[in-house]
Amino acid sequence: MKMYCLTTQEDHYEKIKKLGYLPVGLGRAIKSQDCISDNTKLNISNKNPFYGEYTFHYWLWKNKIDENEKGWVGFCQYRKFWLKENRNGKIENLDELNQILLKKIPENFNHFDVILGEPLFINQFRFTKFFKKNLKVMIKKPSLFFNKSKRNIKFHFDMMHGYGNLDKAINLLDQKDREDFRKFVNTEVSFNPHNMFICKSQKILNKYYSDIFPWLEKCETEFGFDLEGYGLKRIYGFLAERYLSFWFKKYTKFKTIPIIFLDISKLY
Repeated sequence: MKMYCLTTQEDHYEKIKKLGYLPVGLGRAIKSQDCISDNTKLNISNKNPFYGEYTFHYWLWKNKIDENEKGWVGFCQYRKFWLKENRNGKIENLDELNQILLKKIPENFNHFDVILGEPLFINQFRFTKFFKKNLKVMIKKPSLFFNKSKRNIKFHFDMMHGYGNLDKAINLLDQKDREDFRKFVNTEVSFNPHNMFICKSQKILNKYYSDIFPWLEKCETEFGFDLEGYGLKRIYGFLAERYLSFWFKKYTKFKTIPIIFLDISKLY
């Protein structure tokens, strides 16, 4: 398995290598020979503040995809990693982290096409988080907050990333997925988070990239880049996160496994 670990900090490279993963530097500020950088060759690295991890996915799509190359390809981040299995307890150092990370795909996973993170359920979010950000919406449409059956992916996106923005983006999606994706976000109450996945083949990866990037480029004409606040500025990454859950569930056979939140900046 080839695992890319994405980071914006050069002092993470050696730690990532100790974990047996491939360090990837994100953003134009990264200048190092010690890792893959998304600011080389054909790239959109300047869009990293808006696209997040997807500037590397674009780089991979345009510069390195080989459909004939066999083997699983995965993606994690310097604060989020794949686990072999659910685990409790504090991780004190890199060696302990190394022991619990997924390094090899189990043989009984081979009939799956993709591995996704365990789903995040909308109802797990605190009600007050939505209330503080969306008082005006609550006054106009109080049922959105008090009727749990309406707390779907669209509700969450509207509350966190601008009311109505998801609908605007879906209207720009290719016709083959448009109404299916619209139904997905209006009915599903969970999504697979963090833009993390592990793909069985680069052929599947290439097909996914060929669908998502033309759509995100169309979305740029709607939202532009004069965006303020994390929830809105990173809108292209958040759109990709929701579309990822939909696309892999529609077109592939998938398995979910746990993800651990742990910043390697604090481990030695």
